[in-house]
Amino acid sequence: MLAGKKILLGVCGSIAAYKSAVLVRLLVKAGAEVKVIMTPSAHNFITPLTLATLSKNPVFSKFIKDDAGQWNNHVELGLWPDVFVVAPASANTIAKLANGICQTLLDATYLSARCPVLFAPAMDLDMLQHPSTCSNFDKLKSFGNQIIAPGFGELASGLIGNGRMAEPEEILSYLSKHVGKKLMLSGKKALVTAGPTYEAIDPVRFIGNNSSGKMGFAIAESLAGMGAEVILVSGPTAQSANHHNITTYPVVSAEEMYQKCIDFFDGIDIAVLSAAVADYRPVLVADQKIKKTEGNLVIELTKTKDIAAELGKKKKDRQLIVGFALETENEKSNAEKKLETKNFDLIVLNSLRDSGAGFGHDTNKISIMDRNKKIEEFSLKSKKEVANDIVNAIGNLLHAKA
Repeated sequence: MLAGKKILLGVCGSIAAYKSAVLVRLLVKAGAEVKVIMTPSAHNFITPLTLATLSKNPVFSKFIKDDAGQWNNHVELGLWPDVFVVAPASANTIAKLANGICQTLLDATYLSARCPVLFAPAMDLDMLQHPSTCSNFDKLKSFGNQIIAPGFGELASGLIGNGRMAEPEEILSYLSKHVGKKLMLSGKKALVTAGPTYEAIDPVRFIGNNSSGKMGFAIAESLAGMGAEVILVSGPTAQSANHHNITTYPVVSAEEMYQKCIDFFDGIDIAVLSAAVADYRPVLVADQKIKKTEGNLVIELTKTKDIAAELGKKKKDRQLIVGFALETENEKSNAEKKLETKNFDLIVLNSLRDSGAGFGHDTNKISIMDRNKKIEEFSLKSKKEVANDIVNAIGNLLHAKA
């Protein structure tokens, strides 16, 4: 799973830095290309020469290479790897990175990284359990980073407890199982639509729906976590995307969402159309607020562009489109019809009749149907877990087509 992968290893000042040499050797043996970046204090525990010899690459540590003014480009370093592993990760570096403090080349590279980032902490048990450290772990995880849990045993202080950096073999196994799979979509470009659209009636009022955008944003995060570069086109929503690999384009109306999707579609490999796009919009939009008067108000509506159908017509063999069907009756037959008419590769079906599914919830219950009408049903899960199920189905389909 790691053969040919580019892995950047960050080494912090810790007695556990001696394990970094073993980790580099294991990664190289697994076929990965390894580069090492050290904090200045890490030099007190292991030499750059050792890590350079084992990795067969120069070791980076300072911003300035030499007196001639040549510099180590932290942006290039951050964009180079498929995965960035900080092992050992000290409490000090974890605190800095969780809070955006940038003092060393390793700090700056982390802030420039667009790949999955893993931390293997190493510190004394009281430092590990301190509320500030726990808060910093939570922050890093909220950014999409992963923590490889430290082990139990005798620590440098002489105390016994949790805080030992995971063994190099454990880190290698974690990378193979988790990151290897997550990098399944590395090099792929994905388009995701999310949220509702608002169709203006006048400057104050609009036609909309109850979509929160949570499902679409969770899918974008999951795709990015598997290595894809994601374009997220979102209608009005309170959600936000934090992953480095996600670029968000906010829109309001169905027409604006359509134009953005058309602009990007030719260059993408995967389209996941999870937005709840309005089917109709007012024919005329009043310039001024419509005043309440006696009698009824009649608003003439016209169809909006069918984004899914238009993209389905443009779809090339190399592209994969995933559609959604939110139904209240005849769910499977309606989903099957939409799968065919809109040229989807997969369709995600959910029913408003299922408790905890649909708009506004933090959970969802879905079924996924492929072009052979094979259906895989899932239990009620959090939308993050549902997003992972959808993205795993995408990855498996791409792998089968390869």
